[in-house]
Amino acid sequence: MLNRRHLRIKALQNIFAWQMTDKRDLASSKKALLESIDSVYEMYIWMLSLLVEVTEYTSIDAIERSNKHLPTPEDLNPNMKLLHNKFAVTLKENPDFKDNVNKYQINWMSDPEFVKGIFNALKVTPEYIAYLADEDNSLEESKVIIKFIFRKIILKSHNIIQAFEDKFINWSVDKEVMQGMVAKTLKNFTSEDPRKNKLTPISQDWEEDKKFVEDLFIYTLKNNKEYQELIAERTKNWESERIALMDTILMKMAICELLNFPSIPVKVTINEYLDLSKDYSTPKSNSFINGILDKILGDLKRTDSIHKLGRGLIEE
Repeated sequence: MLNRRHLRIKALQNIFAWQMTDKRDLASSKKALLESIDSVYEMYIWMLSLLVEVTEYTSIDAIERSNKHLPTPEDLNPNMKLLHNKFAVTLKENPDFKDNVNKYQINWMSDPEFVKGIFNALKVTPEYIAYLADEDNSLEESKVIIKFIFRKIILKSHNIIQAFEDKFINWSVDKEVMQGMVAKTLKNFTSEDPRKNKLTPISQDWEEDKKFVEDLFIYTLKNNKEYQELIAERTKNWESERIALMDTILMKMAICELLNFPSIPVKVTINEYLDLSKDYSTPKSNSFINGILDKILGDLKRTDSIHKLGRGLIEE
């Protein structure tokens, strides 16, 4: 699921995109922000669908084997256990899953070589051979081979990774979230009744998180001039072109949180944006941003501009 750090990254990416274009429309940009978040969920559904398709490829493989010029007895009577994998069957029949497959128009078999490649890589592994030999076909046991397919076959496949990179521009950033969502789905599917299992939601409380990310995005852009003046006041000895654009955006977002989100402790806000600077800006950005934000924070405290709900939130 997406947590607040991931949501800050989404806001950061879209604010950066806003700064890099001359065609600036707030409504369209907010829509793009929400679409970038939804793309994480779409990626998750595409991955779940791929897992189902791999299990169903068992039947295609069986037909191909039986049509060999000289089929062996095993070719004529293949082990079809994976086709009836209880996790995959339960997932396939889950109403939410089916609705999302239709929503995102998912169809891996439009290029069956992807699924075939995974299945061919799988069927020669000792893990798959052991799975076929094991008579245990419980729901919990069925998850073991699915985890193996996901972690050791799919996520190691160059072709599959390339396919996801081509479809999802933020794959490198979002893949970790998607992997966590798939893992949580495997854990949470505990019933053989498809209707009793729940897919992993995009966040723990989407209504609250949606408001957070929208407000962070909109307030940062609407107050861009004001926040720029706060930064300029504390960077008088710096030529503006020497300050990385990403550093400026991170500081503006931090200022936005300090001023507009009363339930988020000051220390949390500062630490979050310092942490993001390590991944999204220059090697020296962390210390630079820390120094400037510390001075701006002092200014905001002196003018009594920061209002937090609850005791201790300013210092904690």
